[in-house]
Amino acid sequence: MPLVPLPLPDPGSPDLSSPLGFLRWLGRAQRRGQVLATLWSTLELGSMAALPVAIGRGVQAVVDHDTRALLTAGLFALLLAAVQTTMTVLVHRQVVWNWIQAASQVRQLVARQASALGGGLSRRIATGEIVAVSSGDVEKIGWYVELTARLYGAVLAWLGVSTVVLWRQPGLGLAVLLGVPVLAAAVWPLLGPFERRYTEQRALGGKASELAADTVAGLRVLRGIGGEELFLRRYRAASQRVRAAAVRTARTWAVMQAQEVLLPGLFVIGVTWYGARLALDGAIGVGELIAVYGATAFLAAPLRVIGEAAHAWSVARVSAGRAVKVLSLTRDDAPADGVQAEGAAADGAAGAAADGAELVRRASRSDLHDPVSGLTARAGRLTAVVCGDPDAAGELAARLGGWPVLAEGEAAKPSARLGGVALDGVPLATARAAVLVHDKEPVLLSGTLAELLDVPRSGRVDPAEALAAARAQDALEALVDGSPECAGDPMGARITERGRSLSGGQRQRLALARSLVADPPVLVLDEPTSAVDAHTESRIAAGLRELRSGRTTVVFATSPLLLDQADTVLLLQQGRVAASGTHRELMTGEPRYRAVVTRDENEPVAGAGPVARPAADPVGSGLAGGAE
Repeated sequence: MPLVPLPLPDPGSPDLSSPLGFLRWLGRAQRRGQVLATLWSTLELGSMAALPVAIGRGVQAVVDHDTRALLTAGLFALLLAAVQTTMTVLVHRQVVWNWIQAASQVRQLVARQASALGGGLSRRIATGEIVAVSSGDVEKIGWYVELTARLYGAVLAWLGVSTVVLWRQPGLGLAVLLGVPVLAAAVWPLLGPFERRYTEQRALGGKASELAADTVAGLRVLRGIGGEELFLRRYRAASQRVRAAAVRTARTWAVMQAQEVLLPGLFVIGVTWYGARLALDGAIGVGELIAVYGATAFLAAPLRVIGEAAHAWSVARVSAGRAVKVLSLTRDDAPADGVQAEGAAADGAAGAAADGAELVRRASRSDLHDPVSGLTARAGRLTAVVCGDPDAAGELAARLGGWPVLAEGEAAKPSARLGGVALDGVPLATARAAVLVHDKEPVLLSGTLAELLDVPRSGRVDPAEALAAARAQDALEALVDGSPECAGDPMGARITERGRSLSGGQRQRLALARSLVADPPVLVLDEPTSAVDAHTESRIAAGLRELRSGRTTVVFATSPLLLDQADTVLLLQQGRVAASGTHRELMTGEPRYRAVVTRDENEPVAGAGPVARPAADPVGSGLAGGAE
């Protein structure tokens, strides 16, 4: 059995037409492993079924006082035992290999999907659902793939035993041939209720995982407001609902398990009784009766495999359906009727003709335009965008990066264009190399600071410059204090999972430094300083302008400290650009802009939603800002 390094170089392109199609694709993806497992399983069960024949011949040889036949039967039994032992080892190794291969393949597909969709994934699928798919569902799918080969082996062994018994004793053979399918079919009426109950359990489990993930992520805030007990009660109630659903599922499964033991036992008793009658009538010998009994009793093994496969099929189909739901999400959907209008044909031709590397080279000299909002970020300039609705700002930021993920039922919208090229018409890697979107809630991965900042970059900005521009000195000191092993070198200091040992402002500045060191041609920042104090924010704004000089930068913000540094400020109302100018010009002549920035309820705010920032000084004097 060859060892395959994980992760796989390419997990492949799955069949997402249906859960069954997805499971079939997984089976085809490891055809060699399935064939080997089926072969070893057939030989294992075949030698197990033939062993009673050898024993029966030995007993008959004793009855007939035939020493040579007894020796032959003993050697035959020894050979069968050796084959069975060897095949048991081989089949176990192979089916576990199949299980791990399938599980790893599905995990890589889910991880690739999460990476491709980025932060937009959470708009379509709850975080708890993603966790459940990549953990429990992956194991259930792998279990089904592992059982498939053993099921084939069980069926082949049953057909072989039935053929031999049918040849030796037609009556018994017919009973064996027909009895196994009847017993196997007895479990099918329970599969429907079992699958419904498992689906309910799976859905409740996903919600509980989502609640747990949200609680852990907001633990610091919960402790600050004394809300731990409230969320504990909520999670306790959710977990009890999952427990109750699991008990209902287990009851059905217990009945199925009981059937797998009771019905084959009754079948063996019936066949043995019939064989004993034949032996009493002299139709068969004692040794042949033992052989028939052993072969019939052996059929309990295939029946157990068939029952287990039915169970695995039920849970795997539910799990595969949820995996297909996640993997079917696309970067964008086809435009609705009438949406693909101005410049659609030109965009398609330009996107097809544009070379990815050439697009990245031209990105720093190209304007970024969003046809939906009318926003245009001029090349080499710092453009600030003021939007009263944080959700709309996040949606626009994602669209500017060329990877919007639409909510279910939402109509598709034209893509943002960089230098006239539609970003959703180029490979995702190319779009990301040209336009980097810094999310409102960036995640810090565990590891050293050097590993955090080890990202693809132009080389124009070194880590020290990026950290200085992000004003992250206190974050570096906190990392050094928490990592004595780094010997005072902040680049060797370790960052805990999601940076939980740091404050919100420190995490935000390290994430900003990571984006700055990448030095993309176009950088889109969504509220990059919402968790820092006004003094630090003012210094970050100056550092950002200096470091990004000559590069295209778009900042979504409502803080005057950032807005005053921008070359151009755009006001969005109802999803469209309503005004543009400098921060001071708009503060003087645009009441709607002033209302969003100052949060003055007396000013008219047409279509603006709640603002994510506190009140601020209108000319950027540093009177306000989010405190750490």
